[in-house]
Amino acid sequence: MIIPFLAAVFLLQAPQRAIAIDERLAADANLKVGDRVTLSPIPETPGDTVVISAIVRRGTDPAEVARSEYRIRMHLDHLQTLARYGDRVDRFAIATRSESSIDRTIDQINSAAFGFEAHRSKDIAVGTSKTFQVVSRFHKAIGVITIVASAIFLLCIMLLKVEERRRDVAALRLMGISRRTVMRSVIIEAALLALVGSALGIGVGWLGSLFINWYYRGVYRTPVAFSIITPSIVTLAVTLSLVLGITAGILASLRLVRTPPLVLFGR
Repeated sequence: MIIPFLAAVFLLQAPQRAIAIDERLAADANLKVGDRVTLSPIPETPGDTVVISAIVRRGTDPAEVARSEYRIRMHLDHLQTLARYGDRVDRFAIATRSESSIDRTIDQINSAAFGFEAHRSKDIAVGTSKTFQVVSRFHKAIGVITIVASAIFLLCIMLLKVEERRRDVAALRLMGISRRTVMRSVIIEAALLALVGSALGIGVGWLGSLFINWYYRGVYRTPVAFSIITPSIVTLAVTLSLVLGITAGILASLRLVRTPPLVLFGR
């Protein structure tokens, strides 16, 4: 008579609730799928025993990078019971079928009752990403300074190389080589030098990007890409390098071909 009674009690027992936890919480607390944990609204008080059914990966939202809190996903009724918050919410998201109905929906929500305030999701994203906008402007300023400094450095290198070839250019000019040919050779050399420099710069940037992503993804434990090199960035870098190299070659060659050949020989 004992065995049937125990079986009946087991069948009448309510199933345990399941939750999903953040991968950061799983790593720090050494939890895995199938473990049982206790949830309570106040620490060190009795709560509900639940089963971990899934471990959720973190999203790629930049606004969540610096946040160190843990996340737990559960059913809405379970959350209401646990938090004792009743049928109330602080905020909720609404999806519209078309872009044209967003403004109308926002107006209807804001006029429904006092205290309701609706915002576009992209406006909220912009508001929470102000820090990243400041960092982006700072990076642009550094980029402009770097480009100007590299242009001056490239011009100095071309002037030094031209000064070293004074006698060679003078000999070519006395042999009948035209100024246009001399200028063309200097410009081609400057363009090749700029291409080699841009290739080295892209390689260094790619390695630096790999290191930055490896380090900060480990620090913040997030899949967000902190540094990326896109085809548009590579195209911009190569184009700027060529323009600066050709400009430096033209300025250096003009200074060279305008000087008489005998003066280049030092006579």
